[in-house]
Amino acid sequence: MKKSWWKILTIVLLAYTITAGLLLDVPRLPILNETIRALHFHVTMWFGMILMLVVSVIYSIKFLRTNDLKNDDVAIEFTNAAILFGVLGIVTGMLWAKFTWGDYWSGDPKQNASAIGLLMYFAYLILRNSLTDVHQRARIGAVYNIFAFAAFIPLIFVLPRLTDSLHPGNGGNPGFNAYDLDSKLRMVFYPAIIAWTLMGTWMATVRVRLRRIERKVEDRLINQVS
Repeated sequence: MKKSWWKILTIVLLAYTITAGLLLDVPRLPILNETIRALHFHVTMWFGMILMLVVSVIYSIKFLRTNDLKNDDVAIEFTNAAILFGVLGIVTGMLWAKFTWGDYWSGDPKQNASAIGLLMYFAYLILRNSLTDVHQRARIGAVYNIFAFAAFIPLIFVLPRLTDSLHPGNGGNPGFNAYDLDSKLRMVFYPAIIAWTLMGTWMATVRVRLRRIERKVEDRLINQVS
């Protein structure tokens, strides 16, 4: 029970995020109207994605220092979970863009930067899968992961702010917190970040355990054959 408290918290927060995010009263702002609810999914999923990528980079660095494949297991699975939430974040953002900007994809700098960032991580997965040697795959993957994260952060947070953007908080447009003075959105926004992050962590840890079990089975089979 002590070890699973955070899983119970995850379920509770997810239920609250989905229910309150869809049903709780929101500010009636011009143009945005009900579409502002996308904030609880689109933005918070990307916050969760960033946090999971941070964990992934930390364990890539740990692998390079220790050469322990257990660290690589954590790095790749947290990246996988982060990519999933990144894709979901883009999809929910596209739905929001359709109703507020008139099109699913308008070529907005932040949209383009986000897509490029995800493509970098898809390339990371392709690179890993193209290598057959386990340790070589882990080493090259760890180095790529570190540099990809170093490029990803300025790509989505810095570069879009240097040009005009339709996104709130960019290109001279005020962020949500600048005009949402009644804090109704914050009642769901912060719990949602925790919920999606915990959900991604749950998924990643399950995959890590499966990966380690598969490696033990493979090693056992190799020892039996030899």
